[in-house]
Amino acid sequence: MNETPTRIAILSGKGGAGKTFVSTNLAYVGKATYIDCDVEEPNGALFFQTTVLKRTPVMVKIPQIDSKKCTGCRQCVSFCQFSALAFINKQVKVFEEVCHSCGGCSLVCPEQAITEKGKIIGWMEESISDSVHILSGKLNIGEESGVPIIKDLIHYQRENNLEIIDCPPGTSCSVIEGISSADYCIIVGEETLYSLENLKLVVDLLEKMKIPFGVVINKSTTDESELYHYCTTKHIRILSRIPYMKEYQFITSKGELLSKYSPSGKNHFDSLLEAVKEAIR
Repeated sequence: MNETPTRIAILSGKGGAGKTFVSTNLAYVGKATYIDCDVEEPNGALFFQTTVLKRTPVMVKIPQIDSKKCTGCRQCVSFCQFSALAFINKQVKVFEEVCHSCGGCSLVCPEQAITEKGKIIGWMEESISDSVHILSGKLNIGEESGVPIIKDLIHYQRENNLEIIDCPPGTSCSVIEGISSADYCIIVGEETLYSLENLKLVVDLLEKMKIPFGVVINKSTTDESELYHYCTTKHIRILSRIPYMKEYQFITSKGELLSKYSPSGKNHFDSLLEAVKEAIR
């Protein structure tokens, strides 16, 4: 086993660009570990048509107040930057939904009136299909942040030399957590102005984080698009152009992997994987 697997993160500036489509197919041809970090709407496992083998709760620490020890000094309330604590009716109230589990309130309490309790915010699910190890995170409805689940997914022990990380769309904290340990990033974009403007935000993020990246143009119909022009002008490597084809749309719409059921589709993702490996070398 390689102790430091190659990690390829897949991003998109907006939902629906084809990020999960690229991630799942790339994981299939690479016989990789597929990690679905889109914990609010995980759907990558559906394409592998498998059942969950293991389900593990993900917990965070939430403060609880001992009212007998609390003197109402409000130092904890002043410390919290997320407004998760408030002093109401002469006692400290905890708003668990917005707590970020930093533990700072218990450190600043002079009376040691704050301890922590565990709270389940979601789940990590594991399965295997066609030599692909699948890890998915699911955030419980109503929870504020999926970052703790993504951390558990990224640091979960598995035996594979290649990991494909399917990140949430956009440039949020969850995305940053997903790409923080990536060796290379793939941005998936479409040939629309809306997709291009959102893609530029992801490019700016990756440039600031100094993570190497390339672009996959999904549902491509022309080499005269604004997206193509932007990439060539900025000297951004176009790793692949996946054509807009009725066959590809039909296979994917059935929840099936293009690289498994289409020879030409498999060739696209084999070539994409080789292009990424070449870029990493």
